[in-house]
Amino acid sequence: MLDFENERERLVKTLISLGYLKTPKIIEAFRKVPRHEFVPEELREYAYSDQPLPIGYGQTISAPSMIAIMMETLDLKPNQKVLEIGAGSGYNAALLAEVVGKNGRVVSIERIPELANFAKDNLKRTGYAHVSIVLGDGTLGYAKEAPWDRILVTACAPEPPRPLIEQLAEGGKMGLPLGRHEMFQTWTVLEKKNGKLKTEEYGGCAFVPLIGEYGWKERL
Repeated sequence: MLDFENERERLVKTLISLGYLKTPKIIEAFRKVPRHEFVPEELREYAYSDQPLPIGYGQTISAPSMIAIMMETLDLKPNQKVLEIGAGSGYNAALLAEVVGKNGRVVSIERIPELANFAKDNLKRTGYAHVSIVLGDGTLGYAKEAPWDRILVTACAPEPPRPLIEQLAEGGKMGLPLGRHEMFQTWTVLEKKNGKLKTEEYGGCAFVPLIGEYGWKERL
């Protein structure tokens, strides 16, 4: 039987040595959150390999190195309000909750009911029941609790969804993969300054499509 704690520490050290993990608070989150609890049971032996894993319904949990890039480029800090689009298994939301802390807020929107329940169960079992999983169209955001300091989009979009831009706080940042889903996309971070968007690109990535009113209308 695998020693998951040793496997997790090995992965974290590798991600640090390769330059993916840099920020102490994010490193601490990767060390604490048990990734094996957020993947299907039959895939747990691969939980600490640096690769994406299927979680059902055509969705995946991203490779740890990609998640590290996502979190590091968003400049996450304690006490922030963070909206995630695409809860998946709940793993990203748990990491986000660790970084923002008890005085922060994490809401994750998932469009697939079965995955929303999967994420809720995983988060509750691992001690992150305070993270809110909302069933709905993530491209519409979550206006009820806007504005958001950070928005993390975990599926590729043809362009930044307008509701998410509107719900982003002044000085806030949104990270998302932009481009068509049948090819590589570009991991992009938008920062709202004086009502305008500053864009930074961080290289190629591969994500499932963002389905919704302000995303792809259907899987092509």
